[in-house]
Amino acid sequence: MPMRITVQTYAGYKGDEKPVSFSREGQTFQVREIVDRWYDPDHNCFKVLADDGRTYLLRHDMNADGWELVELKA
Repeated sequence: MPMRITVQTYAGYKGDEKPVSFSREGQTFQVREIVDRWYDPDHNCFKVLADDGRTYLLRHDMNADGWELVELKA
């Protein structure tokens, strides 16, 4: 089940283009690398490597303008 998170983004000429950090359960993680990204009409998805060495899947719900942590991998 997706977990709601807070995401700070890089705002380029197209607005909020990519995540640079995110917070969950009171802890903030810096995005070291965007491993993959894909788009559909309702969501922007980013597979990211965080500064804790783990890979996360972040999904931006375009309709609700909110972010979710969809998947967490060791």
